[in-house]
Amino acid sequence: MAKTYQYCVAENWGKGFITNDDSIKFSPSGFPGNVWRVTANNQDANRWIAGVAGVHKTLSEAQTIVDEAITQAQSEWDALPENRKAPTAGLEDMTRPEAIILEE
Repeated sequence: MAKTYQYCVAENWGKGFITNDDSIKFSPSGFPGNVWRVTANNQDANRWIAGVAGVHKTLSEAQTIVDEAITQAQSEWDALPENRKAPTAGLEDMTRPEAIILEE
């Protein structure tokens, strides 16, 4: 089975990290832990990874990073007082972070 995606870790610096052109060419997706998923076997995606100083990760390595970030976020959520977890009018409801399973 051919790989659909490849993963890397890169620090998002804000505007210009992902351009509109990037989004069209290889549809990057971000995950907790600064993990990024891009199309496999795509030279534009490979150039982007190099351009953002991304470090390639295997699916297993990327999943471990995401799992650790989510576990940390869940611990922080669990430590919040109950009144901070309750929905607030006009604000997005806060919910406990859920597990994410990365795709190959």
